[in-house]
Amino acid sequence: MGKKVKWSWASAFLGAASATAVATLLSARPKDPTFHLVSIKLTSFKLNLPHVDAELILTVHVTNPNIAPIHYGSTAMSIFYEGTLLGAAQVKAGSQRARSCQVLKLPTRLDGVELAHHAGKFFADVAKREMVLDAKVDIGGMAKVLWWGHRFKVHVDSHITVDPVFLDVIDQENRSQLEIFLA
Repeated sequence: MGKKVKWSWASAFLGAASATAVATLLSARPKDPTFHLVSIKLTSFKLNLPHVDAELILTVHVTNPNIAPIHYGSTAMSIFYEGTLLGAAQVKAGSQRARSCQVLKLPTRLDGVELAHHAGKFFADVAKREMVLDAKVDIGGMAKVLWWGHRFKVHVDSHITVDPVFLDVIDQENRSQLEIFLA
């Protein structure tokens, strides 16, 4: 009726090695990093007539879920209010270990004159204690797996609701997209 199947250690070892290789490849697949704005702190208010600038520190929690450590270059994150560029946060060059989290403190300067162009909307936002900001940044760098180095770029779009009086983060939606350059 049935044929007897001959069992061998070589076949079992080959099957286990294949399963391990597939699992390793799946876990090595590049994943998008995550970004979360933790807090906003006003550090100074500069009055250089006719300019009024606010300087802030943005505290951002960053997670690298990948199996490779990364090294990234400096860049600036653009901050928008009502579609107008309001200012920028400086991201210094640095690195992050594989599968790790770190907190970045980003010095930020916002232009009061640009905010004044939206004074009516801004005062309405202060009255309801909700202000919506958008931020965009492209972070480029290098990830090294074994002896191969690959350049990458991460594009981050953030939609953040803050309390303009106490600068508390009320809500946020952050989307990041990782692009790896193989050549």
